[in-house]
Amino acid sequence: MRFDYDVIVIGAGHAGCEAACAAANLGSQTLLITIDMNKIAQMSCNPAVGGIAKGQIVREIDALGGQMGIVTDRSSIQFRMLNRSKGPAMWSPRAQADRIKFIQNWRDTIENTKNLYMWQDSVCELVIDSGRVTGVRTALGVTFTARAVVLTAGTFLNGLMHVGRTQLHGGRCAEPAAYGITEQLRNLGFKTDRMKTGTPVRIDGRTVKYELATRQDGDDDFHKFSYLPTVSRTLKQRPCWIVYTSPEVHDTLRRGLPDSPLYNGTIKSIGPRYCPSIETKIITFADKDAHQLFLEPEGETTCEYYLNGFSSSLPLDIQIEALSKIPALADSQIYRPGYAIEYDFFDPTQLRHTLETKLLGGLFFAGQVNGTTGYEEAAGQGLVAGINAHQSAHKLEPFTLGRDEAYIGVLIDDLVTKGVDEPYRMFTSRAEYRILLRQDDADMRLTERAYNLGLATEERYRLMVEKRRQRDELIGFMNRFTVRADVVNAFLEERELSPLKQSVKLRDLVLRPQLTIMMLAEVVPQLQREIEKLEVARRDEIVEAAEILVKYQGYIDREQAIADKISRLERVKIRGKINYMDVKTISTEARQKLTKIDPETIAQASRIPGISPSDINILLLMLGR
Repeated sequence: MRFDYDVIVIGAGHAGCEAACAAANLGSQTLLITIDMNKIAQMSCNPAVGGIAKGQIVREIDALGGQMGIVTDRSSIQFRMLNRSKGPAMWSPRAQADRIKFIQNWRDTIENTKNLYMWQDSVCELVIDSGRVTGVRTALGVTFTARAVVLTAGTFLNGLMHVGRTQLHGGRCAEPAAYGITEQLRNLGFKTDRMKTGTPVRIDGRTVKYELATRQDGDDDFHKFSYLPTVSRTLKQRPCWIVYTSPEVHDTLRRGLPDSPLYNGTIKSIGPRYCPSIETKIITFADKDAHQLFLEPEGETTCEYYLNGFSSSLPLDIQIEALSKIPALADSQIYRPGYAIEYDFFDPTQLRHTLETKLLGGLFFAGQVNGTTGYEEAAGQGLVAGINAHQSAHKLEPFTLGRDEAYIGVLIDDLVTKGVDEPYRMFTSRAEYRILLRQDDADMRLTERAYNLGLATEERYRLMVEKRRQRDELIGFMNRFTVRADVVNAFLEERELSPLKQSVKLRDLVLRPQLTIMMLAEVVPQLQREIEKLEVARRDEIVEAAEILVKYQGYIDREQAIADKISRLERVKIRGKINYMDVKTISTEARQKLTKIDPETIAQASRIPGISPSDINILLLMLGR
């Protein structure tokens, strides 16, 4: 039995699993400690991965050599590309997953990862020596030592669940809470607070009247999360179902408000604005007569359904009565009620961009302990924390991602620079360079960096290079090849599009919003032959990537120029060079915030709330710029 490791990861949720795999795949002897080995990567809330901006994070995790995209594809029972009516910067992949197979696939991944070991126990104390974490002690009285520790405890730190006036201690339903770490870190000077979230009722699908619901099927095309062509969706695909609340439902819910901890003040923690409980919805949007709800299957064969949009802490009898007023759910049987949970988190401005804490060397935070919400946000942080835990343990250069490189970079920069005043959720609007951060090109942005680090495999890197070569050759052909008017005019007129007056480059036709490469291949045999040269398994993916670059090249170039200009400020290092409290020419608020955040660069300083352009100019002058 081994008791000394390079890296220890506390918690086997989405952040912990990614952190442990990253550290182990980079070569660190890694120990993953979890309360229940049968519930690793448990989907505590809805059985889905991805969504608006979240899907981009999953593709970035995959491009970097992480595991979430692979596990999701192998567990997927429905896949949809959201926002297809908008530009490609907004396209966001989302998949329903089989909850049990998701856990099984993650367990298989962990057990087949070299250098990675598991221990079932609860960590109650960190071992600290000379301002650095050197290990952990567990509830079983075992001490494990390590050169870096990653804390990914999710909702388990002093977790407390609520159903009406009933309170249960736990990290999630039927699982115990974790105690000791918050108190220890608070005594060492860490700033902590409480957050709250909720989860909906689970329904027995055998008791649903589907004829009174609207069916929602997934997409049937080539899209998936992982860039690896060997990974595919193999499970039976299942539909979701849409139902609606009504004034009668709302009247029932209002009667229960005095006993709702999320509403009556029993829970005083910070709650999510963007994923509100049903009781919050009927108060905040009192003028709305109906709210859309989604019945989402929990697995390939199970009868269990998740009622997305009905998160609640209302008493059990109120939840059941309200459901009975929804026609499709009038006779529904439930497996368990919705509940609210509150838990401890740490102010993320206490972290560096590596996710290492400023107060303790070798200690990294990832996931909901940093004030975020969502599996994807947690996994993205876990991957970066795991990488840097390995780098720290072996005294290697830190790894960070810029805001123009990845949504994960935006997420982490927002956390450590701005902090949180509610559970942080990623949106495309948070990224100023979202045209550069599309879901289709995450491999082009990140795989080479991960390969140079040693995380992305040789195979993954070779696949990316070959895809780029084939994409660029297809674009080059479209730039060179001339299309005569007589070849395509009948095709254009049939679609009520303006005919050509003279020959044009094929690229000019692709630029038309109404036309696609595949449409033009029907009438341009030379284009069809070029497409047939592409690798069969990734043909559609390569064609889509080429088309996006052709249609949006102007926008991409313009945004890249802006990013390059800002990146010059990212290169101006400032940490440790100025005592901000001595700079009397900037405001007191600016001095206090700069001292607290201790920004790495001038660019990061400029993103701190309350720091003005004139403050930045003064700092630049002090640096001789």
